[in-house]
Amino acid sequence: MATSEQSSKAPEAQEAERYVCIHGHFYQPPRENPWLETVEVQDSAAPYHDWNDRITAECYAPNGASRITDQENKIIRIMNNYARISFNFGPTLLSWLNDFAPRTYRMILDADATSAQRHEGHGSAIAQVYNHIIMPLANERDARTQIRWGIYDFVHRFGRKPEGMWLAETAVSHSVLDLMAQEGIQFTILAPHQCTHVRPLDNSEDPPWTETPDGSVDTRHPYQVQLNEGLSITVFFYNGPNSRAIAFEGLLNSGVDFANRLLTGFEHGDNGDENGIALLSHVATDGESYGHHHRHGEMALSYAMHWLEDQQHIPLTNYAAFLAKHPPQWEAEVVEDTSWSCAHGVERWRSDCGCNSGGHPGWNQQWRAPLREALDQLRDATIPLAEQLSKKFFKDLWAARDAYIRIILNRSRSNVDAFFAEFSTRVLTQAERTTALELMELERHAQLMYTSCGWFFDEISGIETTQVIAYAARVLQLAACLFGKPGEALESRFLETLSKASSNLSEIGNGAEVYRHYVTSMKIGLEQVGAHYAISSIFRSYPEQGEIFCYNVRRQSHQVFTSGRGRVALGSAWIDSRITEETEEICFAVLHLGDQNLSAAVKRYDSSNPEQVADFEAFSRNIGQAMRRANLPEVIRLIDQLFGGMNYSLLSLFADEQHRILRAILTQTVSEMEDSLRKIYEDHTSLLDFLTDSGMAPPSALEVVANYAISSTLRRVIEADQFDSEQILALVARAKAGQITLNIAELGYVSGQRMKRAMVQLEAAVAGEEISSRVLSDTLLVAETLRQLPFEVNFWQAQNIWNDLLRRSDKSYWTEEWREDFFRLGETMNIRVDQLVTEEGVVVF
Repeated sequence: MATSEQSSKAPEAQEAERYVCIHGHFYQPPRENPWLETVEVQDSAAPYHDWNDRITAECYAPNGASRITDQENKIIRIMNNYARISFNFGPTLLSWLNDFAPRTYRMILDADATSAQRHEGHGSAIAQVYNHIIMPLANERDARTQIRWGIYDFVHRFGRKPEGMWLAETAVSHSVLDLMAQEGIQFTILAPHQCTHVRPLDNSEDPPWTETPDGSVDTRHPYQVQLNEGLSITVFFYNGPNSRAIAFEGLLNSGVDFANRLLTGFEHGDNGDENGIALLSHVATDGESYGHHHRHGEMALSYAMHWLEDQQHIPLTNYAAFLAKHPPQWEAEVVEDTSWSCAHGVERWRSDCGCNSGGHPGWNQQWRAPLREALDQLRDATIPLAEQLSKKFFKDLWAARDAYIRIILNRSRSNVDAFFAEFSTRVLTQAERTTALELMELERHAQLMYTSCGWFFDEISGIETTQVIAYAARVLQLAACLFGKPGEALESRFLETLSKASSNLSEIGNGAEVYRHYVTSMKIGLEQVGAHYAISSIFRSYPEQGEIFCYNVRRQSHQVFTSGRGRVALGSAWIDSRITEETEEICFAVLHLGDQNLSAAVKRYDSSNPEQVADFEAFSRNIGQAMRRANLPEVIRLIDQLFGGMNYSLLSLFADEQHRILRAILTQTVSEMEDSLRKIYEDHTSLLDFLTDSGMAPPSALEVVANYAISSTLRRVIEADQFDSEQILALVARAKAGQITLNIAELGYVSGQRMKRAMVQLEAAVAGEEISSRVLSDTLLVAETLRQLPFEVNFWQAQNIWNDLLRRSDKSYWTEEWREDFFRLGETMNIRVDQLVTEEGVVVF
């Protein structure tokens, strides 16, 4: 029995468990050309192909293999950051990564699987509304589709149902949360200022609400939001000041400072005794902060997590794992129609609220309202037309649209067949299938045209806004095709409204001019695809059945006639869309007079029509005769006679192919120039050596020749399939002796790519269980040679492959000699092999 003295004592306070969670919202807007379904070259992202490519190199890939280094800058740990943070990736970005950065894509999926193992089945990845639309501004049907597409895409990629979902710009309303809960989403993440008031969860009482003005909510706990019909959803309000410090205040300059700042997240004014209630310090920012916005930010993230776990013994968690152990003990209500990036709610996406990206004094964003008005009018006008047409094909248009994500993710014929078997009213003819798929594509692009980035920035002619206008143009094109005159009438009304969206640039004018100048030229049909095929066939050899972006090309015939520098290509082919199954047969003629001088003609063709076949065969014979006589005027006359003129040129090529062909033309020209300069240099080498020995500066012309000749020769030798270490080092020695200035930027890049190529060959050998000492010794020679070069070589990609081989290979069949050389290879690439810790925390030795 307790004494009175003991009874009077207050119970001893129980120390609260503490956890840290770092959320990264990784996202880029969809950038694909709506007609090609691929991201074309974007010059503003140079030297990378496009912005997805650039940000992958600066952020997405580095976070999958982030480095922790020692005081000598040697790598002692390579971490997959995604495995220890909470994260979401935009579905459209994941689709691009899967196609164009598969190693990074695999790192992301692996990270979720690893985190699920660490957290009792609760993976760190959460879903996202599909293409990042501002949900409170969407109609209910579109909002539901965004949620359902986001969930299905997540399950398709991660192999499990998502527990949480990220809202674009954290834009929220009670109705949006209710839709998410209806679809089984358990939690989301919001900014602290999006909480209006809170109270304890107590079923036996009706406790009063406490207001939380100016983001004063206690962010250390999850909150339950009560919804309709007994549903609820959990909301985590992230720590605002700490999140802003990451994004805007240089906190990522130091991993230790970052970690210490996260420790302050356990504090919240004078809020009394927590008495054992678990505390969560958590932040949320754009994932691009870690490497793209802040160079080497991913390394600060890695070190902060390492320091917290290994030195402070504070566990890292994710929201799902925390929620499973510590369900909400408080209730909250959210502020309607708010977001994390607009102080005025969601006005940034429909009005000139004053929020902008800065740097343009005097500009306004009055164009935002008419842009949204134009899109809303287009969406609303297509709804009754689509519903009426769909009755011929679909049992339920909107159920079919919600399920169309299956086709977006897998456009195989069998998958499309299964889709129609479930949702069509009957077995459709091929023409009807095409119409039905075009209707689904209209609905898809009607979603894509609301991507939030179209309003986020300052100018209507920016690439993000032009992109959403292009999606609208695809809707208009499909509407004209599907609905006839009512569909054709939509464009004039759309442009009338869009003309009210004034640009800040006088030379642009308004949104309608953006449409005419930048978007109209993007529109293509199967004939334009045929023209691209015809022109590019002059410069590359296509297989009998090949692909051009989202189109299939099946060659029927192809002939090339040559006379001097002149060439003529003739042929016919079937073109069909893998998106809509639309098909067209074309015939073509291309006249190439060298370099960029090229003209082409294309028209529809029917190989089942004997008359057309006879005409084309006679045309081909006549072209052959004219070319044998080098009678180019006759060739032009014959093409004009059959096709009615040559309406296509090199400029008609799609952007990527145009760049590729121009590079090929330039490569030949530059190669000829390099040979000439190299000859000049070789002829005067002794004179240059004499001038160097005598201390006399060479003439600037000879100096330029020497610099270019040695740099270009060194580049060629480094890139060669047969790696010649002695020649490389000899050229470097000559450059040093002759005081020659090398093009270190170019040489550093090609050296890094050469090292990667060698590692890919080694990886292939190991994957085939071919532990070849020759392949390994060749790779080691490349590494040791490149390490001696007098400029920085980026071994980053090669180091990642080395680390993958270490983690994934069956080391039981490694010989001692092979293991020794493999570890020596790692050391050569700046990895401290004797201290390296794998992702799982196991020391190599």
